[in-house]
Formats: sequence, structure tokens, C-alpha cells
Amino acid sequence: MNRMQKLIWLPGITLLAFMLAAVQVNAGEGNAAAFRQELVAAALQRTTQQVRYDGAYQKIAYPNGDVAPDIGVCTDVVIRSYRALGIDLQQRVHEDMVADFAAYPSRRIWGMTRTDTNIDHRRVPNLQAFFQRNGRTLAVSDNPADYQPGDLVTWMLPGNLPHIGVVSDRYAPGSKTPLIVHNIGAGPVLEDMLFRYRITGHYQYLPQRGGE
Repeated sequence: MNRMQKLIWLPGITLLAFMLAAVQVNAGEGNAAAFRQELVAAALQRTTQQVRYDGAYQKIAYPNGDVAPDIGVCTDVVIRSYRALGIDLQQRVHEDMVADFAAYPSRRIWGMTRTDTNIDHRRVPNLQAFFQRNGRTLAVSDNPADYQPGDLVTWMLPGNLPHIGVVSDRYAPGSKTPLIVHNIGAGPVLEDMLFRYRITGHYQYLPQRGGE
């Protein structure tokens, strides 16, 4: 290959590499958008289920363990929404806690010295730590446009009770504030409550699934 051929060939390879990288980025963005839509749909599906609020400790299977389908708390809305997409937060949280137990607040808050697959993933502070470590931590603001469908938001309720919900793709009448799918005591509902309580966290968790 002479000098002129090299000058022609190298830019061609560079252009091809750039095009392939662009395709990969666009594919990743497309997968993320599809995942968001599916997560919101799964969360909205939760609002059609009759669920009695019950946060009592229960022994459950592992992996893919769950309490009875007619009971649950705020975290179960998130857990079950992801599970509908093939993502087992029980297993993922457990494995991450095994890898770095000190990164989680279980010892500080509950005095635990080891993991517990029955309850770890059903506690809001543990989910916050997991999403911080494995997803994206987003800005907390009073601008509704900052909260996109599929985002996860945590709050502190009166009495220092942590809470979590899923941002939907629907909006409060006459406003640009997205409605939230959550369970605050009356079962999973779609409600205008994003700014009702103090927001303590804002996350995005869009993991890849097999084959993507």
C-alpha cells in the first residue's frame, strides 16, 4: 500500500469507526427509551391490583421471592414493576450488599451485621444505596421538567418515614407535573404528589437485559 492509499484508507477506517460508535449510542438510547416506557407501563399496571398495605417482616423465597400479591408497601411497587421487566431487585440488591455491605445503611439504621434476602430490598434506604451505586443519581429540584418517566423518587414523610415511587408519563390536570405511582397506605395509586413531601433522592435505573 503506497502513501496515497494509506491517506485514503485511514480516514475511511476512522469514519467507519465513528459511524459504528454512533449506531451503538443510538441503539443504547433506544433501548433506554423502550425500558422507560415498559417500566412506566408496569408501574401503571400495579395500580389495577388490590393490595393491602402491610410491611410486616416475612420470609420469602430467593431469588425472585415476593410477599403475597395482595399485600405490599411502597418498595414493592418498584420491585414488582422491575420484576415485570425481568429485573429481580431482590437478587441484585443482595449481591451488591454481599460485595460491599458497608456501602449500605443496614448496620447504621437497623443494627444488622449481615444481609437478609427477606427484607433488604424492601427497605427504601437500601434501594437508595443500590440505585446510587448501580444507576444514576439525578438532581433534586422543584422543576417538574427534571423528572422524567421511569425515574425513581424518594421522599421523607412525616415521622421520618422514607418513601419511594415511580415517575409516570402522565400529568396532573392543567400542569406539567408528572403523576407518581406509589403506595403510601391505600395500595398502588397514580397521584399528584411529587412535591407534596420533602424529596430525598432522584434516581434512574435502566439496566440492560439479556440480549440487549
